This record gives sequence, structure tokens and C-alpha cells, in this order.
Amino acid sequence: MEARRPGAKGVRDAAGRVAGAVTKTPLLPLDWEGRRIWVKAECLQQGGSFKLRGATNRLMQLDGDERARGVVAFSSGNHAQGVALAARRLGIAAAIVMPSDAPGVKIEATRAAGAEIVLYDRATGSREEIGARLASERGATLVPSFDDVDVIEGQGSVGVEIAEQLGAAPPMVIVPCGGGGLSGGIALALPQAQVVVVEPEGWDDMTRSLELGRIVPVDEPAPATRCDALQTRRVSPLTFGALSDAGARGLAVGEDEVAAAMAFAFRHLRIVAEPGGAVALAALISGKVDAPDGTVVIVSGGNVDPLLYAEILRR
Repeated sequence: MEARRPGAKGVRDAAGRVAGAVTKTPLLPLDWEGRRIWVKAECLQQGGSFKLRGATNRLMQLDGDERARGVVAFSSGNHAQGVALAARRLGIAAAIVMPSDAPGVKIEATRAAGAEIVLYDRATGSREEIGARLASERGATLVPSFDDVDVIEGQGSVGVEIAEQLGAAPPMVIVPCGGGGLSGGIALALPQAQVVVVEPEGWDDMTRSLELGRIVPVDEPAPATRCDALQTRRVSPLTFGALSDAGARGLAVGEDEVAAAMAFAFRHLRIVAEPGGAVALAALISGKVDAPDGTVVIVSGGNVDPLLYAEILRR
């Protein structure tokens, strides 16, 4: 039997399934160089990012026995919070594997949502191996952050909302990309739109994979980046396949461009964008993408360390 792949119908079904459990986030207007751009503020989602969507869609479909055995996830923070919140609402125990250098605000928010935190060293440990071992030992369900059909389809509910809010598909959607769950889901939801994925410089494995037509990992040693939410070293065949089939393309932005976008979001849109959540906006305001009138830019998360945020705004 052929392995199940995410699809447009699954995205529509997921959007209906999670509609009452997630926030319908606003499309904020932005006049940019004579064009009307729309900013989808997923930083205003419950838990501070789009991740609640995929986690909710995945956990809602667990049966009674699976719910009783709990779930395990691995994440630097946003997926962790999404799983923790969804699990708490559904009465499911959750254990989250998080890197010890994850922003404190993300670790504390995940713990406050009722999840058990298992810390590891990002430089020496494998979150995938630790998560798989925990799930096996406990008989729990492993909930990946992007390499999962139900998670991808749940993230695609962002695209369904965009079409509903605009009354039509936009010509282009610019999306932050780590593993590609959000961008892949949006590509399935909005097949008429050109999808542009944006990654931090040195972490642009999806961009290079799309250019080459095959999955390639991040070149090592990968550079330091503030975009902790986008530090995925190798993308999934599921997300790569959805984006490749959609004809998506990618680009990379630098740390200074990300910082400028975070400050821009605060001053002009009155929203808080974390580094990883601001990369699509960075691509727009730096001029790295020529966005036609009606383009939608996703600000995917707002969980940023307060001291770092204050430093960036001061600069």
C-alpha cells in the first residue's frame, strides 16, 4: 500500500476540525511601495505561533487508548507549546524533548501548559532519537513537528483561513520555513498561489532542495542564528514533496535583515515577531522578493526572549 501523503482535502477537513479550538488570526493591511500587502499574524495564535493548529489536528484524531498512553514531541519551543496546549485541553499527558539552549520563555510556557520537559544538548544529542526512545518506553504516540501528515494538514488551515478572509487565493504567499510543515500545508490549501519559503542564511536546506530537485541537508557546520524555530537540519519527504509539486521556491535572509523585520513589525504593525517568525517579512522589506499586489506574508510566531527583543528594538 502506498504511504499516505498530505492533500488538499485533508487540509480542508483539518481546517473544519480545528476551527473551534484555534484562533482565526487577523490579516493586517500593509501599504508597501504602492502595493497592498497582507500580513497573516500567526504570532497572535494561542501559544504564540501557528503550531497549535497541527498539534490539535493530530491529537484530536487519537483514539481512547492512544490518549490514555500520552504523547511525546520534540521541539525548540513553538511545537512544544502547541502540543502541550492541545494535550491539556484533551486531557492527554505530554512529554516534550527540548534543547537546553531553547529560549527560556518557550521552556517556561511549555511547562506552564502542563507538559513534562526533557532537556537535551543540541550539539551532542539527537532529539529524534530521544523522542523515539521515550515514546517506545512509554507506549506513547510520537507527534513530530513537521514529518506527519495530520500535522501538515493542520498547519494548512492557515491557508484555508487566508482564502476565506480575502475571498480568493492571493497571488503569492511568503512563508517562514523550518521543516516545511506550514509552507507545505499552505501550498496544498492555496494551489493557485506562488509559495515562497524563507529560511535563515546557512539553514536554507529547503531552498537548496527545491533548486536541486532532491532533499539535501544543511551544510555543516551550520552558523549560529537567532532563528531557533527554524533550525531544521533536514526536511521531510512529505513537506518537500508538497512544496516541490506546488512549484515553490525559496530564499535566505541574514540576521540583520531579520532584526530589522522584527523592529518593523513592532513599529508599523504593532505586533511582536520572534526571529524565526519574522523571516518572511524580512524577505519583503529587504527587497529579496518582488511581491505583487495582494501578496500575503506570514508572521508565524511571537515567542521571543524579552531581553533579546528589547535589544533589537533599541538598535
